[in-house]
Amino acid sequence: MKQALLQTLLVLAAAGVPAEASAQASPGKSVYPDKPIRLVVPFPPGGTTDIQGRLLAEKLAQRLGQPVVTDNRGGAQGIIGMEIVARAPADGYTIVIAVVGPWAINTYLYKLPYDVVKDFVPIIHVATTPGALVVHPSLPVKTVKELIALAKQKPGELNYGSAGVGGFFHISAELFAFMTGIRLTHVPYKGPAAALTDLAAGRIHVMFNSAIVTVPFIKSGKVNALATTGAKRVAALIDLPTVAEAGVPGYESSTWTAVGVPARTPRAIIQRLNRELEAILQMPDIRERFAAGGSTTTGGTPEQLRDYLKSELAKFGKLIKEAGIKAETAR
Repeated sequence: MKQALLQTLLVLAAAGVPAEASAQASPGKSVYPDKPIRLVVPFPPGGTTDIQGRLLAEKLAQRLGQPVVTDNRGGAQGIIGMEIVARAPADGYTIVIAVVGPWAINTYLYKLPYDVVKDFVPIIHVATTPGALVVHPSLPVKTVKELIALAKQKPGELNYGSAGVGGFFHISAELFAFMTGIRLTHVPYKGPAAALTDLAAGRIHVMFNSAIVTVPFIKSGKVNALATTGAKRVAALIDLPTVAEAGVPGYESSTWTAVGVPARTPRAIIQRLNRELEAILQMPDIRERFAAGGSTTTGGTPEQLRDYLKSELAKFGKLIKEAGIKAETAR
């Protein structure tokens, strides 16, 4: 038996089959993947995570030769979907794509049923996406400075929507208020699409939201854009200044998306997923589709994402403490 296995491995090596692939092809083991993969999106349909996840799922299915099914498990600021993945079998058939909130912010706002460092293995940093600061057209402001002035005249009377308490763009708005000395009233929603719809209908005044989702509303005139939130201008909205350029020096707030799997997932599967996703992120059509919404594809190794996650955890821990942001505070 051992001699037959040795001969098989020698034949595979001569044919140029990688060691990790040959290991998966050993007797009693199937080659990964041999059945559909579930890509959990811990948010409702329509947001940045959902859009990017579906783009990647389509390409990943083509490359792996198996369906990649997008499974939206929204609720509790991504905690529900993240827990599903943390508790799933570590076999590569359940993966998650999530933004900075579930990866780095929730740790400091909620008592989580998992640990993002211990219960997940990072796969790849997908993209970085700045936000857009937008207002309803009825609000009598055309610039960031005018918005600040109006908010100071009417403390607490202007409200802003977000995808929920503790979400990234809730944090972005609170950072803006903290740095400018204004007071806004927070109206949390169950997802970004509902908040953006209400902004367009005039039910709320202001919103910080992902550029990739907001661009169509801006171009149709349903909302007015005042600035973008990243360190640099967004190609799709190149005429808009950044918040820092518009009068709040030092302000910068960009979300990011990353893919991960449950801890203890075999190294060979981690490497396979990283290779395939890296190749997808290098595709011109994917880069163009991400860029159309203001996102920049990132890529890199699992180790690079692990180090980046640690730095983001430290950054947001400091910010949330200094700004006094609490999950139970829905201002």
